[in-house]
Amino acid sequence: MHIRSPLSAFALVLLAMQAASAATPVPADPACVSLEEGWIRMPPAPRPMLAGFGRIENGCATEQALVAVRSPRFGEVSLHETRLIDGVSRMREIERLPVAAGAEAVLQPGGLHLMLMQPDAALAEGERVPLVLVLEGGREVPATLTVRKAAP
Repeated sequence: MHIRSPLSAFALVLLAMQAASAATPVPADPACVSLEEGWIRMPPAPRPMLAGFGRIENGCATEQALVAVRSPRFGEVSLHETRLIDGVSRMREIERLPVAAGAEAVLQPGGLHLMLMQPDAALAEGERVPLVLVLEGGREVPATLTVRKAAP
């Protein structure tokens, strides 16, 4: 008959917990992801849909992926890409935007951009619109878009 001491049982549990935590990836700090020079093109008249632009910078040591965007000022926000296919400009929604470590994704007219739908009110030039970038794994990054007549 073999009798284990409570101390050796505790040591086995501790080793198992350490092994499990080492195998589980730790999500990146959201502070290493940011939206720089974020802006919304000011429409000539109120519109139910606007576009947002800027640079999503990943200063993290690992790839990060943007999976959602939201704003308290808009009923719906989504990431889209415009491409020229057979001479026709086509837009499609992007469900996941990976950004390599140390890289950036540029949101610009005619390419990747945010579709900002159902604004709660007309926007004014210079107004700052809050956003939340949602990263894969659920981390959230606060961001801001400034309403402008032209690109910064």
